[in-house]
Amino acid sequence: MGADLSHEKVQDVTSSSNASPPQSTPRVKTAASRTRPRGPAVGIDLGTTYSCVAVCQKGKVDVLANDHGNHTTPSCVAFTDKERLVGEPAELLRGLNPENTIFGAKRLIGRRYEDPSVQSDLNHWPFRVAAGGGGEAKVHVSHRGLEKSFYPEEISAMVLSKLKQVAEAHLGRPVTQAVITVPAYFNDAQRQATIDAGAIAGLKVLRLINEPTAAAIAYGLNDSRQWKEKRNILVFDLGGGTFDVSVLTAQDGVFEVVATAGDTHLGGEDFDQRLVDQLTQEFKRKHKEDLSQCNKAKQRLKVACEKAKRVLSSNITAIVSVDSLYKGVDFHTTITRASFEDLCSDLFQSTMLYVERALEEAGIKKTQIDDVVLVGGSTRIPMIQRLLSQFFDGQDLCRVINPDEAVAHGAAIQAAILTGHRYQSLQNLLLLDVTPVSLGLETVGGVMDVVVKRNSPIPTKETRNFSTTEDNQNSLFLQVYEGERTLTKHNRLLGTVTLGGLQPAPRCVPVIVVTFHIDHNNILTVTATERCTGNQNQLTITDTRGRLDREEMERIIREEEEYWAQEKAEQEKNEALNSLEASTLQLKRVAVEEKALDDRAKRRVLEMCEETAAWMEGNRRAPKKEYEERKRELEDVCYSIITHFSSDGGDLSQMKGRGKC
Repeated sequence: MGADLSHEKVQDVTSSSNASPPQSTPRVKTAASRTRPRGPAVGIDLGTTYSCVAVCQKGKVDVLANDHGNHTTPSCVAFTDKERLVGEPAELLRGLNPENTIFGAKRLIGRRYEDPSVQSDLNHWPFRVAAGGGGEAKVHVSHRGLEKSFYPEEISAMVLSKLKQVAEAHLGRPVTQAVITVPAYFNDAQRQATIDAGAIAGLKVLRLINEPTAAAIAYGLNDSRQWKEKRNILVFDLGGGTFDVSVLTAQDGVFEVVATAGDTHLGGEDFDQRLVDQLTQEFKRKHKEDLSQCNKAKQRLKVACEKAKRVLSSNITAIVSVDSLYKGVDFHTTITRASFEDLCSDLFQSTMLYVERALEEAGIKKTQIDDVVLVGGSTRIPMIQRLLSQFFDGQDLCRVINPDEAVAHGAAIQAAILTGHRYQSLQNLLLLDVTPVSLGLETVGGVMDVVVKRNSPIPTKETRNFSTTEDNQNSLFLQVYEGERTLTKHNRLLGTVTLGGLQPAPRCVPVIVVTFHIDHNNILTVTATERCTGNQNQLTITDTRGRLDREEMERIIREEEEYWAQEKAEQEKNEALNSLEASTLQLKRVAVEEKALDDRAKRRVLEMCEETAAWMEGNRRAPKKEYEERKRELEDVCYSIITHFSSDGGDLSQMKGRGKC
């Protein structure tokens, strides 16, 4: 329907361009100065392979450890016949239950099933991904004996819920607000989907913040210098599944993003897959067997390759050893750093092209960059560091911040500011970001008419005038695209704004005022208004696969609440079972060790304990109430026996008095 719209060349002027300059956009400052603290909000780095949560309190940022003592949590969810596992327990099942263990959901979020990147990943994922009713990508698993399908947002929400639990355990209070980071090059659909994931997890997303920008904040506040003079910073963010490079300027606490570039489908996962493909061929060559036919074998090999890749960051060789990898055949081989670098050389080299592009669009020469900051676990790869250092003529790279934690660190600082927690160290902090992709409308001939150029400061509002292409045209179909190509067929359709009820008039006479408004989260709203009549329609761009509508969201949230209610009940039941088991073992120990107890009484207590143990073995799914009643009966009877036959009341009475039995 692009022919229905032509740009009115005589009015090829922006009627209203409100892209706020840095000095007039104190978004963070004014919000904070008017807002009283509302309790802790956390910063979350929702990563492709690992995620991280941090909180800023009293001006100090804490990156929180999970229940396994790790500061990063695998972005992995496993479904079994009995439960749903998230994090480290789920990661352990990748090689045992690959079809029902979901990882890398960030590569699916906000994408349609037919997206080329999704189709490419299907060849490597052991779990099933299929198209939903609206063309959206959904993962399919077997859970508790039922076949279930989930949106990528739901999988991400499960990871976010885990991080929410980690934060609540640390803070000792509910956590309902968060700043979540996204790759700078995430498009509108992926950002919307991330907000949906937060809502499903019970989190109000205060702000989406670009990962390199968050890392720059962490780096800037960590540096001992006061940043009085303007500094140009390049943040090189290479993680498990995405890559971003951003150029920022920093001075007196003001961080302004000048340009950004990247690839939402490039990272450690791709390096791992190169190794897996190489070793799969080696296994076939040596043993005449094709292990690519077995998901379990592929995932076990991939886990081994991930470990080898990490080893190669600090050693020149790494051993891959997997016992009984496929059809009982053990597989052992040695990988050298040189062979790994050669295998991934084209991927490593491609990152430098994005560095060049970001600098070019920022209008900054590489000699003008003061700091090159490394972010993301994949920046530990020596060849990446070597290429980057060579590109900047031997300049030292900044490694003063933990590349795995920097993004969550910066997000936590932003969360503190947005909730009104103005600590001395954050008094002057101001963040100014940009939109990563050009946005515009399709005009006659399928030409992309750019309304908002890439790397425009946000929030921003751009207004342009358009008109009709036919006489007496009564409606307009405004197709909104994002991309950098001249023709819309090479760009990405975001949505369509329909403006009906136009006054009959010759072509090019009606003036249609189209406004693009981008908010702090880089979410786009397009409004079309007929100037003569004031007739208006508005579209908040979602995504072409159909963002989760209200009913769908309510259903998912309701199911998630029911799941957590079941999980809580299951946890309480397990605690009751554990308490009964502990009481049984303690009573057996008292009966054996109590010298004042005669043989008949001792035998009776031990018999009751054995009966209880046997009952527990056959009633692992009994309700909580039965475990509590059984424990009460066991303790009452045994207490009576021991106190009756023991001159000093036995150890049991002392333990019962202390509430331990």
